[in-house]
Amino acid sequence: MGKDSKSKDAGGKGKGKAGGSDTGASKDKGKGGKGDGLGTCTYVKARHILCEKQGKINEAYKKLQDGWLSNGDKVPPAEFAKLAAEYSECPSGKKGGDLGWFPRGKMAGPFQEVAFNTVVGATSAPFKSTHGYHIILSEGRKN
Repeated sequence: MGKDSKSKDAGGKGKGKAGGSDTGASKDKGKGGKGDGLGTCTYVKARHILCEKQGKINEAYKKLQDGWLSNGDKVPPAEFAKLAAEYSECPSGKKGGDLGWFPRGKMAGPFQEVAFNTVVGATSAPFKSTHGYHIILSEGRKN
């Protein structure tokens, strides 16, 4: 699913979406995992890009890497929204990929796992779900 490339996006610790461990995430905030709520929050706010073909999602991800991720920078939501409008095949693409707030249990399988285990402000590596290939930008979390 391309989880190996996530470690670069989340500060090189491999704590992004793989495993859902709160202990790795707590190193980011120094608050024992309560600061970011990885894996424990009830709602997530996210944007995404959905493509049917792996080649197309990889092309979008390369633009994210070239513009921000390879430098260790976070992708600005407005820039992610532009790429979502250009690449996403989901109706949300017209809204910059904005999915708004959604509760745990609303999204299926891998999408939920990645959405609820990506640090706020971070961008996931491309991954596959039953709907196609996705990239997620986590914008917020709450209980």
